Amino acid sequence: MERIAQFFKFKENNTDLRTESVAGTTTFLAMAYILFVNPQMLSLTGMDESAVFVATALSAALATLLMGLLANYPIALAPGMGLNAFFTFSVVMGMGIEWQVALFGVFCSGILFMILSISNVRETVINAIPAEMKYAAGAGIGLFIAFIGLQNTGVIVRDPADEVIVALGNLGQPEVLLTVFGLTVTVIFLVIGLKGGIFFGMIATVIVGLIFGQISWPGSPVAMPPSLAPTFGQLFAIDFSSVFTLQLLVVILTFLFVDFFDTAGTLYGVANQAGFIKDNKLPRAGRALLADSTATPIGAILGTSTTTSYVESAAGVGAGGRTGFTSVITALFFLLALFFSPLLGVITPAVTGPALILVGVMMATALGQIEWKKLEVAIPAFFTVLAMPLTYSIATGIALGFVFYPITMICKGKWKQVHPLMYVLFIVFLSYLIWLK
Repeated sequence: MERIAQFFKFKENNTDLRTESVAGTTTFLAMAYILFVNPQMLSLTGMDESAVFVATALSAALATLLMGLLANYPIALAPGMGLNAFFTFSVVMGMGIEWQVALFGVFCSGILFMILSISNVRETVINAIPAEMKYAAGAGIGLFIAFIGLQNTGVIVRDPADEVIVALGNLGQPEVLLTVFGLTVTVIFLVIGLKGGIFFGMIATVIVGLIFGQISWPGSPVAMPPSLAPTFGQLFAIDFSSVFTLQLLVVILTFLFVDFFDTAGTLYGVANQAGFIKDNKLPRAGRALLADSTATPIGAILGTSTTTSYVESAAGVGAGGRTGFTSVITALFFLLALFFSPLLGVITPAVTGPALILVGVMMATALGQIEWKKLEVAIPAFFTVLAMPLTYSIATGIALGFVFYPITMICKGKWKQVHPLMYVLFIVFLSYLIWLK
C-alpha cells in the first residue's frame, strides 16, 4: 500500500487509497453506458456486436490504465460518443466505406495524434482552429447524437405522408413509452445530481422493460468474454492499393480534428476542476495527450472507433479523485465488465436512446460559448451545428463551417486573423463538398 501511495503521490495530492477507490468506482458508473451503446451503434455497420463489446471494454481498460500510470491523472478513456456516430452514420453508412477501411482511418488519425502529442506542433494546431468552431463542432455532434437517439427509438419518425421530412412518432407504442420513461427517469437522476445518472437510468429502464415484457432476460448475466476475432486486426486486411483517396483523407482529418480538440478540452476541463492547472498550463500535458493518442490506434486494432478522454471523469474528480489510481480502479471495472456480455441482450434501443439524447444535451451546452452577435463567427458556427443532424453527417457539418469561416472573416476584413492552416483546410473541405458529396 505504501508503494502505491508513493508512486501515485497520495500525500502530495492530499488524498488516500479509499478516496481514490471511491472516485474510480464513481467514474466507471458515470461512463459505463458506453459498454452497451458503442457495440449497438457500431453493429449497424455490420460489425459483430459481441466482438465490439470486448473491444470497447479492453480499449477503455488499457487506455484508462495508461492514463493513470503514465500521466498520473484521474481521467478515464473509452470509445467516444460522437466519434462512433461519425464512424457509423457518416463514414460507413453515408460514404459507403467498409468498416474495416473506416477502422484503418481511425488508426491513421491516432498515429497523427501521437505525432502531434510528442512534438511542439500540438500548440500550433490547437491555436489554429478558432474556439468558436471547436464549440460548434461539439454542439453539432451533440444534436446529431440526440437526433439518432430519438430516431432509433421511434420518438421521431419519417413522416408517412412525406409532407415533411420528420414527424413525431406514435407515443402509444410500448417501445416508445419505455423510451419516454427512460428519458424521464434519467433526466430526474441527472438534475438531482446522482452520480452515474445515465447508467442508473438505463438500469431503471431495463427493470421496467422486464416487468412489462418489452425486454427478455438472457438467463445468466455472467459468461466468459466473447471472441474478439471478428474485429481484431481487421483494419490490416484491406486492399491498400485503393484506400488512399481524398475521401479517406477527409475522414482521417475529421477523426483527428474531433478527437484532438475533444481531448484537449476534456483534459483541461477536468484538470481545472481538480485544481491541476497552474499559470494556465496543464502539468504533464504531453504525457496525458500521448496516453490519449496511443489509445486510438490500439482501439482500432481491437475493433472499435476512436478512444478518447471522457468528460464523465469529472464525476470521479468530484468524488475526490486526484491521482492516476482513480483511473486504475476504473480500468479494473472495465476489465471486470468483460464477463457480463450477456447483458447486451437486454440493452435495447429503448434503453440506450435516452443515454444518446442526454449526452447530446450535455454536448450542446457548448453553444453558450459562441459569440452569436459576431456574424463572422456565428454564421459558420450555425452552419456547422445545423448541418450535422440535417445532413446526417458530422463531416459535412465540419466541412461547411470550415469553408464559410475564412469567407466571413475575409468579408469582415479580418483575413489576417485567420491562421494559414485554416486556408489549407478550406481547400480540402471545399474539394470534399464539390467532388465527394
